[in-house]
Amino acid sequence: MKLDLINGKPGRSMLLFALPMIIGNLFQQFYNMADSVIVGNLVGENALAAVGASYSFTTVFIMVAIGSGMGASVLASQYLGAKKYREMKTSIYTFLIAFGMFSVLMALLGFFVNPAILHALKTPENIFGDAVLYLQIYFAGLPFMFMYNILSANFNALGRSQIPLMLLIFSSVLNVVLDLWMVAVWKLGVAGVAIATVIAQGISSVISFGILMRLLKQYETEGKVEKFDSAMFSRGVRIAVPSIIQQSIVSIGMLLTQSAVNQFGSSAVAGYSAGMRLESVCVVPMIATGNAMSTFTAQNLGAGNQDRVKEGYRAAFQIVIGFGAGIILLSQLFYGPIVSMFVKASESPVAFSTGTAYLRFTGWFFSFLGFKAITDGILRGAGDVKVYMIANLVNLGLRVSVAQFCSPLFGIQFVWYAVPLGWFVNFAISFLWYRTGNWKRKKLIEN
Repeated sequence: MKLDLINGKPGRSMLLFALPMIIGNLFQQFYNMADSVIVGNLVGENALAAVGASYSFTTVFIMVAIGSGMGASVLASQYLGAKKYREMKTSIYTFLIAFGMFSVLMALLGFFVNPAILHALKTPENIFGDAVLYLQIYFAGLPFMFMYNILSANFNALGRSQIPLMLLIFSSVLNVVLDLWMVAVWKLGVAGVAIATVIAQGISSVISFGILMRLLKQYETEGKVEKFDSAMFSRGVRIAVPSIIQQSIVSIGMLLTQSAVNQFGSSAVAGYSAGMRLESVCVVPMIATGNAMSTFTAQNLGAGNQDRVKEGYRAAFQIVIGFGAGIILLSQLFYGPIVSMFVKASESPVAFSTGTAYLRFTGWFFSFLGFKAITDGILRGAGDVKVYMIANLVNLGLRVSVAQFCSPLFGIQFVWYAVPLGWFVNFAISFLWYRTGNWKRKKLIEN
C-alpha cells in the first residue's frame, strides 16, 4: 500500500506513514538491544560493558548512514511529488552508487581507528579487548548496514514505509536467533553477537535491493534513465551533509561523553550502557515523526502545497506530545523491570542504579526531542538546512561540555542532565528560523 501524503488529512496521513517507521525502528533497536541483553545475562557485566562501550562508537556510523539516506531521499520525494519519475529514478541510482562507495571507505576507517578511539575514550582495560574485537567484526559488515539504511530511506521517499517494516521484523528475528545460537551454543561471547548482527544485516540489505529495483519498474518513464547525474549528486549532497550532521549529533554526543562515563569504572559503564540502549528506544517515535515530516514537506513542496506543510507541522506537534506522554508513564512506572533486563540490582547494584537514574530523568523530556525533530524535518524536507545544522551543533556542544566539565566535579548524573537542555535549545533555534518562512522560498527542483 502506498500512502498519499499530498491529499487527505495531514495528521492522519503523517501518522499512518510514520507508524511503520516507528515499528520498524523499534525492531531495529530491539535487535541491537538483544546484543546487550544476551551478553549481559549469559556472559556477564564486563561483556555488557564492552558492547556498551562499543555502542556509542557504532551509533555514529549508523546515524551517518541514516542521515545519508534521508538527505539523499529528499530529492526523490520532491521528484515524486512533481511526478517526474525519470529524474526520481536517476536520483535514487545516483545516491545508491555514491553512498555505496562511501560506505566502504567508512568501514575501512572504522576498522583501523577503533582501537585508538577506545583508548582516547579511556575505555577500562578489563573490557578493552572485547570492545576492539566487537568493533572489528562490526565494521567488516558496515557496508551492509549502510546500504540497508539508504534503501530504507528510498522506500520511505516513495511512500512505501511498510516495506522496511517487514524487512526489519525479519532481520530482528533472525538477529536474535543468531545471537542466541552464537553465544549460548557456540560460546563465542562478544564476537558472537557481532557476527550475528553482520549476517542479519547482510541478508536484509540484499533482499532490500532486489525489492527496490522491482518497485522502480512500476514507474513508467520516457527516455533513457541515467544511472548517475553529477549535478543531481551535487544538489543532494548539499542536503545530505547537514542531514548527516543532524542525525549524528546525538551519537557523536554519546561518543564524546563516553569518556566522561568511562572514568567512573566498568560498572558505571554497564549501567550507562543500559540507559543509553533504553534511550535509543524512546527516541524512535520522535525521530520517525521528524522523518515523516521531512518526506511530507518534500512531497508537498514538490506539488506546490505550502499551506499543507504548515497544517502537517501543527498535527506533528500533537503526535509528539502523545508519544511523549506515553514515554513518561513507562519510564516512571516500569523503570525497575526495564533496566533489570540488562543488569540485576542484586548482582550489579552500581550498574542498576546508574541505569535507572538515567531512564527516570530523561523520560520526562523526550517531547523536547520530538519538537526538535519535526522542526528540523520541515527545514530538511525543504532543503533549508544551514541554520538547523548550526542548531544541532549547539546541541552537541552543550551536551558534551556539561558532561566533560560538570560530571567529574558533581557526579555522573550531569552526563544526562545536559540532554534535555541540548534538545530544547536545538528546537528553539530551528523554530525561530522556521518562523522566518525562508524554507518556503527554497527550490530544489524545477516544476
